Amino acid sequence: MNTAELYQSYQERMQKIADLRNANAVLQWDQETYLPAKGASFRGRQISTLSEFSHQLFIDQETGDLLKSLLDRGDLADDQQRNVIRSMEDYTKSVRYPTEFVRRLSEQVNRAFHAWIAARKENSFGVYEPELGKLVDLKKQEADILGFEEHPYNALLDEFEKGCTIALVDKTFSDILPGLTELVDRITAVPPADDSFLNQHFPRQEQWEWGMFLIRQLHFDFERGRQDISEHPFSISFNRNDVRITTRIDEQDFGNMTWSCIHETGHALYEQGLPEAHYGLPLGEACSYSIHESQSRLWENNVGRNLPFWKHYFPILKERFPKQLDGIGLDQFYRGINKVQRSLVRTEADEVTYHFHVYIRYELEKQLIGGGISTKDIPASWSELYKRHLGVTVPDDRKGSLQDVHWSHGSFGYFPTYSLGSFYAAQLYRAATNSVQNIEDQISAGNTAPLLEWLRERIHGRGRYLYSEELCREATGQPLDSKQFLDYLLHKYTVLYNL
Repeated sequence: MNTAELYQSYQERMQKIADLRNANAVLQWDQETYLPAKGASFRGRQISTLSEFSHQLFIDQETGDLLKSLLDRGDLADDQQRNVIRSMEDYTKSVRYPTEFVRRLSEQVNRAFHAWIAARKENSFGVYEPELGKLVDLKKQEADILGFEEHPYNALLDEFEKGCTIALVDKTFSDILPGLTELVDRITAVPPADDSFLNQHFPRQEQWEWGMFLIRQLHFDFERGRQDISEHPFSISFNRNDVRITTRIDEQDFGNMTWSCIHETGHALYEQGLPEAHYGLPLGEACSYSIHESQSRLWENNVGRNLPFWKHYFPILKERFPKQLDGIGLDQFYRGINKVQRSLVRTEADEVTYHFHVYIRYELEKQLIGGGISTKDIPASWSELYKRHLGVTVPDDRKGSLQDVHWSHGSFGYFPTYSLGSFYAAQLYRAATNSVQNIEDQISAGNTAPLLEWLRERIHGRGRYLYSEELCREATGQPLDSKQFLDYLLHKYTVLYNL
């Protein structure tokens, strides 16, 4: 078999595996949006079966033989070579997983997710804890399967951000948190911004229509995607031409839906911008979770909470909600949407205090996987950490340890990517404004296309060709520098609060 035929066999095999995985993803999307309550147990079985089949196909000896044969060839094109290298990295890791373990993990994730939904309704962590405990035990086993140095949590971190370790994340937070603490103290020492106008009655349907309008304005292609309602906002992709996002609506909190729409659209724009020719292959996938989060955080904060964006959209918003925003000017609105305060809920936190929320979850995950605490200890540990780092008292489980869906998905090791993503976002946005002439003037005129085009060229279209740090260096000329994030915050909030 010549190289072209061998590569074609590899591509067809990888695309078949992708078909199974994406069919599974459709079932997972449906589970979080439209699945009838009594369909949960069978849905768990269906998801587990597809997970098992796709895993078996990927770790089959034929896959390994194909990859080894291709790596021995010296005549692959550059993109082909990179696809095969990345697939071999994935294969080497995946063959460590027994098929039976993959099924058990998938089944337990399904049980934990539905236990989380029930616990949220009853406002009781105790309803969730038994299933979460079983899931944590499986994640500990997964760390053993993967292998690790120094701490089992390192194995799980590496699943979401290649090369990421506790040492790296600890240093990142130790570098950034003192500066954030000082900034929060300075801001909270002056009179707070008035954001009361955001907490009036904003009718559900009118919010929905506003959110859909914004998403279209940001160039989300509704012929290649859709938005729905879920318990926790998320994005999911089955291919670049079928990307789904969800949001949730609180009629007494305008910000809840608006910025979740912008955030998830950032994820979705990345997925819609991936190379179609590499469907099912590494170069048709996102670089990493932190780079994915950089896209959502960039659009949510660097664009969606910035003044140029609202110079264009605030007059339109006032036309849609004239009663609620009567007498509110642009400057007051801008200060209100950037109010900094110590709070309980991560997804509603401002961009300054947000990273304390991430840090708390990171610390809990380390202890859970390392055996320092059990799932029964989570509510008490959660309350203690929120009191220590944010100075707030957790009133109940719904606003405390039940607020995030991630643990019910088994996503231990994911939360640090939210902070890393914010740091990447600030650096990428600065690079874009330096590269594209008058980019903020364009945004003030309602034109975000130049920014999107820059991201499509530098980030989206690159797929998994590079690792995060390499991609950052290529796009910005520098490795990740969290100081740029602090500089961004200091400049913005010094002006906002007249510090």
